[in-house]
Amino acid sequence: MAEVVAVCSSSEHSFSKPVRDVITLEAGLGVAGDAHEGITVKHRSRVAKDPTQPNLRQGHLIHAELFDLLRSKGYTVAPGDMGENVTTVGIDLLTLPTGTRLSFQSGAEIALTGLRNPCAQIEQLGRGLTAAVLERHEDGSLARLAGVMAVVLSGGEIRSGDRITVQHPAEPHQPLECV
Repeated sequence: MAEVVAVCSSSEHSFSKPVRDVITLEAGLGVAGDAHEGITVKHRSRVAKDPTQPNLRQGHLIHAELFDLLRSKGYTVAPGDMGENVTTVGIDLLTLPTGTRLSFQSGAEIALTGLRNPCAQIEQLGRGLTAAVLERHEDGSLARLAGVMAVVLSGGEIRSGDRITVQHPAEPHQPLECV
């Protein structure tokens, strides 16, 4: 069963985010009170390029199974450490198509917009961690494992233990790409 393991937010542009009891999603904006909340981009490098771009990164999700993989490579990473807002279990987030909707018990709903491209700041958590969240597919293409980004379609509260329902978009499916 797909569910929420942890929820995190930070009003500051810090790399990691503290775990919270609850976060509130706001339609069209993101996580209430989070530094990345807004209609237009909030990620510093993207703001510097064009602050009028739409914010396709209103929420960041990571699958808890990634922490297990990283542990096997010698890294200790916990919910919020990599800056995600929602840590999930039981969903292969990285293989879902663009536009997949995730619904939470409260009625909150998000749509996946793309993959997170890990930045150099991830090295704060451990030397070599960037390489550990980047792998190669059999065809040689780069596999980014650091989670997915989303926009908020419907608001509501999310907390640890909430069930998640997955709804795929109509075909043809488009794979997630970096946003």
